[in-house]
Amino acid sequence: MSAAPSREFTPSELLAVVASRELAGSSTVFAGIGLPTLAVSLAQRTVAPDVEIVYESGVCGAHPAQLPETIADSVLITDSEAVLPMTALFGYVLQGGRIDVGFLGAAQIDRFGNLNSSVIGDWRAPDVRLPGSGGAMEVMANSREVFVVMRRHDPRSFVAELDFCTSPGPDRALADGIRPRGAGVTRVITELGVLARDGVGEELRLVAVHPGITAQQVREATGWPLRVADELPTIAPPGAEELRLLREDVDPQRVYLR
Repeated sequence: MSAAPSREFTPSELLAVVASRELAGSSTVFAGIGLPTLAVSLAQRTVAPDVEIVYESGVCGAHPAQLPETIADSVLITDSEAVLPMTALFGYVLQGGRIDVGFLGAAQIDRFGNLNSSVIGDWRAPDVRLPGSGGAMEVMANSREVFVVMRRHDPRSFVAELDFCTSPGPDRALADGIRPRGAGVTRVITELGVLARDGVGEELRLVAVHPGITAQQVREATGWPLRVADELPTIAPPGAEELRLLREDVDPQRVYLR
């Protein structure tokens, strides 16, 4: 694959490329709809050719001819390796601990990787009502680790306190006397860089930035005092071949590319 960078790419393309690279070595990924689907589909063509993609609708080993617009899109079924009933998907695949990486999006995230995808504002009279959990809570609770891709990195999305906790991470589970299965959120990919944590008890910290972005810029865009790694590498921009695959093979209809 060509490593030559391209200076012309959209924020969605940047996020999809960088997120796909994080999936190198993963074998089973539970993909949310949207940017997570875009990223894992690109990873299947680049760094993780043998990855098994699982969707909330029960489709396992998905090989769709085009990107699905929803988890119920019939294109997911064609050439898939299995279609399971929901009881088997959640009881055997997720709760059985068979997912390496749960790949999610969210409207808000806090320093410990807890997610909000339910409401912005007060629960009783929200400013914005969002789609809700879907299977995200089960994905958080049962995956070995969780990656999150966020379209916006600003204090409204990276908050000190969530407006509502849709998907609690392992730290909240422990506080409630529940032993967590996995590490929770370990990677967050944004338009400014990559945040990471090792697992229970750790806060997200900045571990890499995109070209032209400084640690101070990321701190100012984050709603809590963000820690920064001692060494802060610059992320390689999307390469020409990665962009070609995204535009021509993965999402030529621009379902998620904007």
